[in-house]
Amino acid sequence: MMRTVVKTFDSLTTTELYSILQLRSAVFVVEQDCVYQDMDGKDKSALHVLGIKKDEVVAYTRIFGPGDYFDAASIGRVVVRDDERKYGYGRDIMEASIKAVVAHFGETEIQVSAQAHLEKFYTSLEFTAFGEGYLEDGIPHIGMRRPKRIKN
Repeated sequence: MMRTVVKTFDSLTTTELYSILQLRSAVFVVEQDCVYQDMDGKDKSALHVLGIKKDEVVAYTRIFGPGDYFDAASIGRVVVRDDERKYGYGRDIMEASIKAVVAHFGETEIQVSAQAHLEKFYTSLEFTAFGEGYLEDGIPHIGMRRPKRIKN
């Protein structure tokens, strides 16, 4: 069973930060064969959502408030360790991230830059594609947005 925790950059332990960077590198650089600068200077202003199983980071996202990355609040660097994907942790980490955006930023409109092959996955989480597809680091992406919810 995976549990999630939300942390600021400064509250991450060095072991957690190392695990996050190792996971991001394993998937985004090695598995996807994509040479790009993962450490982009934005981690310090993000909130980090860690999916932890048996004291290991197996899933992760980083979240931003409106205006920090996009005009809307956003979720990025969505990643699950390859041997843990079969358990549905992608959905779990995204649901935890959506809740964290609402809790920490009071926002319900959320934007992602989704890899195009994952459009159906994000659609199942109530995101809708907008605009034209584009290449990001040589990988096809699509902008997707979860609409603002009216609070009762």
